[in-house]
Amino acid sequence: MGKYITEFIGTFFLVLVVALTGNAAAIGTVLMVMIFAGGHISGAHYNPAVTLAVLIRGKISSQDAIIYIIVQILAAAIAAFLAIWYANETPVVTLDIEGRVLRAFIGELLGTFALAYVVLNVATSKGTTGNSFYGLAIGLTVFAMASTFGSVSGGAFNPAVAIGATIIKAFAWKNIWVYLVACFGGGLLAALVFNYVNVEDKPVPPLKA
Repeated sequence: MGKYITEFIGTFFLVLVVALTGNAAAIGTVLMVMIFAGGHISGAHYNPAVTLAVLIRGKISSQDAIIYIIVQILAAAIAAFLAIWYANETPVVTLDIEGRVLRAFIGELLGTFALAYVVLNVATSKGTTGNSFYGLAIGLTVFAMASTFGSVSGGAFNPAVAIGATIIKAFAWKNIWVYLVACFGGGLLAALVFNYVNVEDKPVPPLKA
């Protein structure tokens, strides 16, 4: 149960900061500190796309992966509604990606790929076992990708964040498919590339729930 609570807490604060600040530095920072806080308990995914990548990597059971994703989405929704309560006097301007859906899709795909690829290499690879920089590396990846693609796609790189952003009307519901497909696609591609490139890190049997 501890790992599920940890995933809830980390995802909750990540989405809350996204919803209330929209600031890439703040988002990268809160992700970093939450990873350092919960990495030793749950692996600190805080992102359904990362959970998918770790599942394909063989570092989490399918049962845990499903529960992780449910918990992450629940935490994102609660954080979004809390953000609405805090900012009820500040109208949110919905990001308009009309005419640039393809660019937004590719931006989310690339940003999530980079994030999941970094997570797999710094947090699950044998060559980086026991390192102390993984939280910083992951947080800075989000900062870099959000700074690069934020103005185009909103810089979610996380299906839970995308759902939270849609609840607060920062994203339009009609575009939610862009974030779900692109983010999960980026996580999937990152896992496939990791498994192909890291020949010394062959997928291992999933951990038991």
